[in-house]
Amino acid sequence: QVRTGLARMERVVRERMTTQDVEAITPQTLINIRPVVASIKEFFGTSQLSQFMDQTNPLSGLTHKRRLSALGPGGLSRERAGFEVRDVHPSHYGRMCPIETPEGPNIGLIGSLASYGRVNAFGFVETPYRKVVEGQVTDEVHYLTADEEDRFVIAQANAALGEDMRFTEARVLVRRRGGEIDYIAPDEVDYMDVSPRQMVSVATAMIPFLEHDDANRALMGSNMMRQAVPLIKAEAPLVGTGMEYRCAVDAGDVIKAEKDGVVQEVSADYVTVANDDGTYNTYRVAKFSRSNQGTSFNQKVVVDEGARVVAGQVLADGPSTENGEMALGKN
Repeated sequence: QVRTGLARMERVVRERMTTQDVEAITPQTLINIRPVVASIKEFFGTSQLSQFMDQTNPLSGLTHKRRLSALGPGGLSRERAGFEVRDVHPSHYGRMCPIETPEGPNIGLIGSLASYGRVNAFGFVETPYRKVVEGQVTDEVHYLTADEEDRFVIAQANAALGEDMRFTEARVLVRRRGGEIDYIAPDEVDYMDVSPRQMVSVATAMIPFLEHDDANRALMGSNMMRQAVPLIKAEAPLVGTGMEYRCAVDAGDVIKAEKDGVVQEVSADYVTVANDDGTYNTYRVAKFSRSNQGTSFNQKVVVDEGARVVAGQVLADGPSTENGEMALGKN
């Protein structure tokens, strides 16, 4: 959007440079920023991809921000999209979740970014892999796009490793070009997955024992988690997957300490922390404000006065969180 606005502005500048007197030209007379402002306002005001955030609970907000869409300007229309476009593809591995997608007419056209996926400078989705050198797994992590990944042989995250970080089995299960799988010698392996949950989205990664579930029901579960209304007394799950804390903190609905220090003052509306470097931080606590969906957005302080806190520690729980862990329902 900015690029098109700048291109329009450039055209106006070029036109004015040819028509105006060289001596009288100033930057103010040449440059008109209206096209840039207009294109940005147009995107946020009228674009199909500028959406009202789903804020039912922290997970729904996080998922909405991580959404991948094939619709909108420059994309497909629902009517034109056939089965092939919507289907799961080998290149989705570690980039787009094969489970989380809507059930209706948008199935397969709207997806969710996988847990470890990231968008690179060129707009391609990359996923991380651990480098394997002569059968030994290193801590070196490389992010690969789908076309780069196709050139390598990649082992699973749960392949058995010894203490020396070498594969213990004589033959390792790997995948090659185009999603073909094979058993090969460990020294032929180029990369290894970083985690078994690499291929699924944040919501799907919160389903315990996902591998024992039917894919259709897992899809429904992933989508219905986003519809959980915040409870008065949130309960973190007894059986979780380890994704709950990361998800709640990254959703940004909890308050975290910015620096190490000691809690100076606690009230319903704010927490003051005396930092070790002599500075003070006051964190505002939201009380019973309204979310976009009309659910209660309420933060509760979970630290006491005089308590020692470290940077990144949770000071106040948000809606649907308990001690910094995602808590969508009851046990």
